[in-house]
Amino acid sequence: MLHSAIGYRGAVSAPHRAAALAGRDVLETGGTAIEAMVAAAATIAVTYPHMNGIGGDGFWLIHRPGEAPVGISACGQAAGLATPGWYADRGYRAALPTRGGEAALTVPGTIGGWERALSLVPEAKRLPLAHLLRSAIAYARDGIAVTGNQSRTTAEKWAGLKEVPGFADLFLVDGAPPAPGHRLCQPALARTLESLAETGLASFYKGAIAAAHAAYLSEHGSPLRQQDFSFFQVQTVTPLRVESSWGSLYNMPPPTQGVASLMILAIFDRLNVDQGEGFAHLHGLIEATKQAFLLRNAHLGDPSTMAEQAQSWLDVSVLDKLTGRIDRENALPWPHVPKQGDTVWMGAADADGTVVSFIQSVFWEFGSGLTCPETGVVFQNRGAGFSLGDGPNQLAPGKRPFHTLNPALAQLSDGRVLAYGTMGGEGQPQTQAAVFTRFAQFGTDLQQAITAPRWLLGKTWGDDTTTLKLEDRFDPFLVNQLKNAGHQIELIPEFSDLAGHAGAVLRHPTGLLEAASDPRSDGDAVAF
Repeated sequence: MLHSAIGYRGAVSAPHRAAALAGRDVLETGGTAIEAMVAAAATIAVTYPHMNGIGGDGFWLIHRPGEAPVGISACGQAAGLATPGWYADRGYRAALPTRGGEAALTVPGTIGGWERALSLVPEAKRLPLAHLLRSAIAYARDGIAVTGNQSRTTAEKWAGLKEVPGFADLFLVDGAPPAPGHRLCQPALARTLESLAETGLASFYKGAIAAAHAAYLSEHGSPLRQQDFSFFQVQTVTPLRVESSWGSLYNMPPPTQGVASLMILAIFDRLNVDQGEGFAHLHGLIEATKQAFLLRNAHLGDPSTMAEQAQSWLDVSVLDKLTGRIDRENALPWPHVPKQGDTVWMGAADADGTVVSFIQSVFWEFGSGLTCPETGVVFQNRGAGFSLGDGPNQLAPGKRPFHTLNPALAQLSDGRVLAYGTMGGEGQPQTQAAVFTRFAQFGTDLQQAITAPRWLLGKTWGDDTTTLKLEDRFDPFLVNQLKNAGHQIELIPEFSDLAGHAGAVLRHPTGLLEAASDPRSDGDAVAF
């Protein structure tokens, strides 16, 4: 992919082509960007099941002309039984489980997020829910072609997932990972989506689906009960905001790491780097990442338990202080405790000026792995983001865990609106920074800003090392400069999954729309 897709009627970016086309189809029939995103979200939950699903969480940033951006936090709370003591009684004292029923300890929030987002569309104009879900239902019923990415991921994580109840029956073929191109049918999930289309999205939490999930989860060791589903509440939130030389930048508040993404960009802005792709660009962003992550790891959690609000970390005095700690020539020693996770990011824009930045996830690949045969839903393991020790992220009933998810949005000084993001756990803020600075500061074409080689500090999706990873398309001279500055370099293959699956959608003041997608994914960018 060399250049962004362009058009005036609508634009969608997604890491699976079927999701991008589902969103496009809704826009073509007169739907809004919000409705297009629900269609894309439902479709990708079926077609990219290793990365996300309706058993996970989701977050929205929505820009509408003449209004302040709004955030939707569809983050599920911990079960009423979920306490450090409950897990200690089951042998977990150092860390929470990551696979199986005991790892499924937070309510899936993503469906509630879809419902809340659709409530922003006037009811008289809203397309029927069955219309928005029809693509997802068809793919679940008739089958998808397993992507190479899903096949590789299943093979890599097979050992930890094969014995989890329900997983093998759906996602393995004769006990082995499916080959690319294998037809994967999900009839139970199709019936679940059909039921949601008929009875409404709220039935996921208070109807027969919720009852089935509660019974299955309890049977397999989860602390979740039916009342946890009925008590779930989506939050409409004010996004975090920081002013920069590029314009106003927005991201999600805690428990997401959105504040870290904004801090990286705001600190880098203060370094006054005047040339892209050289040592000053990469070193500056990497060192800004370290400063943001140190603060994030020490103090970020459920906002109700944080000592100070994350917006205060974006105060000029704080950002100036952190910028002053950066050595422009030498690397700060690393690593720190990394955060794992993967997800899907998608963006959409319509002709009326609504722009959506969206992300949904089951946390690790296939989440907990626990798969309900009655509904076809795979439950997330987002609760593994909690700590069992003291601090703002300590596990407690009704609490929301730390989230790597953070969809980004920018209102640029020249009137353009940019929605952008990526999958990749620890890598999300870093990839956002790479794409944004290349595009907004150094004038790179939006698609080229995503296609260009990327770097990642620390552990990210599918990897356990904490080195500075560079795709091997970087100039060897630059690589040596970074090594000489003290960065611990690890070269990874070009267009590596470790570098995330990024995307972006851009609206110009003229009404022109652009969309870009990552060649590292199985996705597409559509504008028309």
